[in-house]
Amino acid sequence: MAEIRLENVSKSFGSVSVIKDISLTVEAGELVVFLGPSGSGKSTLLRMIAGLETIDSGSLTIGDVRSETLSPGQRNVAMVFQNYALYPHMSVRDNMAFGLQNIGLPTAEIEARVLTAARMLEMEHLLSRKPAQLSGGQRQRVAIGRAIVKEPKAFLFDEPLSNLDAALRVRTRVELAQLHQRMKATMIYVTHDQTEAMTLADRIVVLNQCKIEQIGTPMEVYLKPASRFVAGFIGSPGMNFLPVEVLRPGRTPVRLGNGLEFEIEAPVPQAGKFDLGIRPESVRIMTAGADPSRPTTTAQVSVVEQLGERTLAYCTLEDGSQLIAQDSGRSSVRPGDRVQVGLDPTAVHLFDADGRSYQAA
Repeated sequence: MAEIRLENVSKSFGSVSVIKDISLTVEAGELVVFLGPSGSGKSTLLRMIAGLETIDSGSLTIGDVRSETLSPGQRNVAMVFQNYALYPHMSVRDNMAFGLQNIGLPTAEIEARVLTAARMLEMEHLLSRKPAQLSGGQRQRVAIGRAIVKEPKAFLFDEPLSNLDAALRVRTRVELAQLHQRMKATMIYVTHDQTEAMTLADRIVVLNQCKIEQIGTPMEVYLKPASRFVAGFIGSPGMNFLPVEVLRPGRTPVRLGNGLEFEIEAPVPQAGKFDLGIRPESVRIMTAGADPSRPTTTAQVSVVEQLGERTLAYCTLEDGSQLIAQDSGRSSVRPGDRVQVGLDPTAVHLFDADGRSYQAA
């Protein structure tokens, strides 16, 4: 395993800039997820580390070796793609061994590496099968095994679960997490799925418009988003945003568009117009005996999603603002109901016109 360090890295295709002056260090043994929407630059950044795209400016160090000018084969990293890219006429054993045979490793060492990887991935019983005889999850495990046998400095995963169905994605995601715990290897994983990022990552690098918006642990980016973009992108569903007027800075009284006023702690520099952000789990349908300290307001329910362990109510406030509130899994709320919703004033954020976050203390 090796540290990967990017310093002031940039990349353009013609006049279009796709990576803008990114600096980042992935610690040895760390699993870092590049997360962002399509077009944010996450796959391009991964391919630059792998050597599949050139670096226009800046430096890349893998371990102790400056690597931006090295060929992909010289970087000693292994990449796992969304497409499994298995040879259909070869067995699982031969698919995993093929790259090692090409570089002339002794047969006994190749067999030992293949068997070690197969045991690690719990697929020893599959070694004699052809890819057509495997499920999608099993094929992806073969692709991962092909990377493991190379004994690389780092593993690079480019949306490896995108071709799997929902149930198989969950199972394979758990297997990947267990694999990282066993191997303690340096891994970079690219995805647009924030659930994958939250469950797999030691740290998440949130990318947007070809630059880094925030780097942090999963709970740091969830609870303390650095920008309005991060707040809306992380979470399922994303954060609620309501227009709000800050009446004065300090211990901040705020007024929603429907006239509701309450106080929050947020270090805003001045009064004015902001967006208030609050996650659905911090907005509750109020019932008898509910927390009386929460500021409450009336809303009309338009859509109800019953998800088993919780219920999400999509509501409209009196000023037309949209708000998602949470209730228990056994909720009796129905579309068309008028309800009282309570906001947790300790769990709100304020965002200025540039998207900068001011978090309530």
